[in-house]
Amino acid sequence: MAQDVRFAGYAAIFDRVDRGGDVVRAGAFDGARAAGVPLLWQHGPGQVIGSVERLEEDARGLRVIGRVSARTAAGREAAAGLKAGALDGLSFGYRVREARGAGPRELLALELVEVSLVTHPMQDGARVIRVA
Repeated sequence: MAQDVRFAGYAAIFDRVDRGGDVVRAGAFDGARAAGVPLLWQHGPGQVIGSVERLEEDARGLRVIGRVSARTAAGREAAAGLKAGALDGLSFGYRVREARGAGPRELLALELVEVSLVTHPMQDGARVIRVA
């Protein structure tokens, strides 16, 4: 029987331009809480694969601890990829509250909507760093 898998990593890295031309600044996630933030598979709104247990900003970025549930096929697929080391990308969905500039656009205040395990993150450094 498949088991849940816990992981830790960074869903966002501060002060680095992503593939979309955005740069997240420290403080952009002020007030964000893990409660109610779903863990999705590849940003699919119908693909809830677990939960975000903890999130916090540190000097590097938005650090998350999450749990992938083995109750769904997508969760089992994600858990297997994490355990095998074949999946390590993280990303996040958001609404912009405050930004400035256009090249790159600086994201200063964001509403965190979801965290996703992904194959290809927009920010190359947004990765899982530990799996348990």
